[in-house]
Amino acid sequence: MKIWRRLTQAGALPFKGAAYILPYSEEHDEFCRWLVSEAVGMGGEAAFVHVERIETMHDREIIDLFNKQRVRDYQDIEKGLEGLERRIQSIKKGSSIQGNKKLTEQLYKLSKELEAIRRIDFFSSKAGAVIKKRMETLQAELKSMERAYTGIRIPAIVPRRIKDYQGKTWVTRKKPFVDRMASAWLIRKFIDPEASFGFIDEKETAHLGKNMVAFDVMGGEFTHIGDMCTFEVFIKSFNLPDRRIKKIAEIVHELDMKDDKFKTPEAKGIEEILAGIKKTSKSDADALERGMTIFEMLYESKA
Repeated sequence: MKIWRRLTQAGALPFKGAAYILPYSEEHDEFCRWLVSEAVGMGGEAAFVHVERIETMHDREIIDLFNKQRVRDYQDIEKGLEGLERRIQSIKKGSSIQGNKKLTEQLYKLSKELEAIRRIDFFSSKAGAVIKKRMETLQAELKSMERAYTGIRIPAIVPRRIKDYQGKTWVTRKKPFVDRMASAWLIRKFIDPEASFGFIDEKETAHLGKNMVAFDVMGGEFTHIGDMCTFEVFIKSFNLPDRRIKKIAEIVHELDMKDDKFKTPEAKGIEEILAGIKKTSKSDADALERGMTIFEMLYESKA
């Protein structure tokens, strides 16, 4: 097990179930020599060889195997970046950046993990280049927001009347996920059972029709305020005291804000289900409806 861990950390590729392979370098040659010595020292046996080629495979095929292995390694980094991207998007929509040192810490931690993987990305895979670019974009955005933040006053939540929001078309950003799915469910469940939904680009917010209401979008009538996600803003705006809604709000906040304010053990499982819906849905409308179904089931489970 110890030898296996060392090989994995070094970026060695399991090959045909019988060996591990590494690209040749003086560093890898020395690594293998020490590894053999270590195995012998523990009472085992080990050997390594230098080969010019593998007769049954082209070099390009071997490189592709290494790159596929690195793609799997990058997947955890990708998930972490998606969470940070959602958090930064939340800040852009009006959430306060105060008290979010954890955001910087999480980004730093991911950047260190990315560096470790890139050290064993021997053939500079495309996946690594894409992840690196996303990381650099997030780092630049976070620095920009930290410089821009000057203690802007958080606007108060204006009380709303449910009767004023009947027969509306509710519009939000494309590619709906946690906060938008939950908010759409809340709208149809507690505000307007006949509500219809649409999807817009953020630049269209200023040119909405008379009967349209924008939510969870920059400049929308209902969106993030302070450290509250859109779902929480809806609850306070319409004074919805249902205890089950508040439990769901903690889950939505945890997944959307990523600030560790609430410890909700079921949050991760809900996120995985919603991510599956997002990936397999035929359209944004389909994803929204399916996501709303999940929140309806979650609501009933809290009874």
